[in-house]
Amino acid sequence: MRLKGEIFKVKELSPWQKKRMVQLLNQYFNHITYDCFENDLKEKNWVIVLSEISSGIIQGFSTQKLLRATVKDINVRGLFSGDTIIDKEFWGGTELVKKWFELVFSLLEEEQDSKLYWFLISMGYRTYRYLPVYFHDFYPRFNKETPLYEKSVLETLALMKYPNQYNVDSGVIHFDEEVTCLKENFAEIPEHKLTDPHVKFFLEMNPFFARGDELACLSELSEHNFKPIVRKLMGETARSGV
Repeated sequence: MRLKGEIFKVKELSPWQKKRMVQLLNQYFNHITYDCFENDLKEKNWVIVLSEISSGIIQGFSTQKLLRATVKDINVRGLFSGDTIIDKEFWGGTELVKKWFELVFSLLEEEQDSKLYWFLISMGYRTYRYLPVYFHDFYPRFNKETPLYEKSVLETLALMKYPNQYNVDSGVIHFDEEVTCLKENFAEIPEHKLTDPHVKFFLEMNPFFARGDELACLSELSEHNFKPIVRKLMGETARSGV
């Protein structure tokens, strides 16, 4: 294990940690400024920070926010994943996923009387591919229509977070102003990936991802919806009965 993950409340982050996060984002995205990052960070609840064990240098992070809503008289919570990046040298590791699921399981324990969902926005196919790897059901997807209730939850959370940018018909979040987008060399999709039905579907749904459009996605965070790989990754962290 080359990276160690920790979950911080936003207020616990130091200035040098935030400076390093902006530095990381600037390596992979266009139009990143410290002020915009700071303003976006203020509305989040937690940040998963990945540090290199040998040096202590931050090599990845993911910001998280908990949204609350009532959909058709049912209380729901949406765990929203914001800025997320891992330095390319450390791609392929599972530390971020493990710490994220640690947060998920803690939220499932806290309020068992409300449904918990992952509200994910995908600018790139790599992000969207997390869904079929770890969950049985997720939406939108190439081989199944989004059920009416999940569609309502997704629209509610997307409009709550992006009231002026979310297009209900397309399911895409589009910003008219200059926005963060992947640098060209990281936005390219290898040709062999195009045979993957999930990648192909993502491109059909979000054809202008390279300019910063985001596809709004949803997956229920519950025991029955986790694939076996989740338990395998978490080991004893994910206790039975949650």
